[in-house]
Amino acid sequence: MSLLILIIVLALIFDYINGFHDAANAVAAVVSTKVLTPFQAVVWAAFFNFVAFFIAKYLIGEFGIANTVAKTVYPEFITLPIILAGVIAAIIWNLLTWWLGIPSSSSHTLIGGFAGAAIAGTGFSAIHGLVILKIAVFIFFAPLIGMLIAILLMFLTLNMWKKARFHQAEAWFRRLQLVASALFCVGHGLNDSQKVMGIIAAALFVADEIPDITTIPTWVPFSCFTVIALGTMSGGWRIVKTMGSRITKLTPLEGVVAETAGALTLFLTEILKIPVSTTHTITGAIIGVGSVKRLSAVRWGVTKDLLVAWLLTIPVSALMAMGIYLLFY
Repeated sequence: MSLLILIIVLALIFDYINGFHDAANAVAAVVSTKVLTPFQAVVWAAFFNFVAFFIAKYLIGEFGIANTVAKTVYPEFITLPIILAGVIAAIIWNLLTWWLGIPSSSSHTLIGGFAGAAIAGTGFSAIHGLVILKIAVFIFFAPLIGMLIAILLMFLTLNMWKKARFHQAEAWFRRLQLVASALFCVGHGLNDSQKVMGIIAAALFVADEIPDITTIPTWVPFSCFTVIALGTMSGGWRIVKTMGSRITKLTPLEGVVAETAGALTLFLTEILKIPVSTTHTITGAIIGVGSVKRLSAVRWGVTKDLLVAWLLTIPVSALMAMGIYLLFY
């Protein structure tokens, strides 16, 4: 029981870190365009992160992404030490990338850690290959979808507002950016909170506290959505600079388009029950917005560095988890 409690506590700590690690994704655009101050932005983001709980529970009626994450490893191979090693590895990688200002994926580090520890514990037969493959494919698909939606929305928006006066349009888009940011924050809450829910559900199942992984007690989602909201309120300003200005400079119009495209991508993956990275999603959307202006408006060197970090996240997290598991077990 003490090991189960430790796992739950560490999983919620990871969720909190995820909040301030990924807060930049939700608020970078509104901060960089000066629509909100940094403090106002994180309070705004945290509120809509928590609103996502009620949407998932009462409107959607299920936590599909949590179930997908829990099934990364076949239930018969899951043990509490495997989960513990995976969560510890995920926390270390998240803190390291946050400190370096690299907007890596909290989602993929958790999944990589879980899978890596399982491989160290029982071999490759423990992991659900199709689930891992589907998640890995969306490392590329999520930013691509975000980019394509952003490009389409950008062209539509520019055509709709081409006859508007600049100052009038600017004022409207500053207001609309609040709506777009709120939608993206809801998507962030829906997607990222559920990943930790899946890990906690797996731990409860192994400890015989629940009959199967799909049966999640209400306190689990409530805790996860609350903690990620608190984490979001803690900020994450090392990554805001990368997301808000280093990829491309954003105007309020571009901020609205980027956040709307990111939100729509997250809602789509919620329907498909695929855990994706909010980091990847908003990055793709920002690149799409920048490329409509001109290809040179995107700092492709920064984008290349981000892509390398994304590709490394799952294998590095898996190797770290394997090392931690073998060291202690």
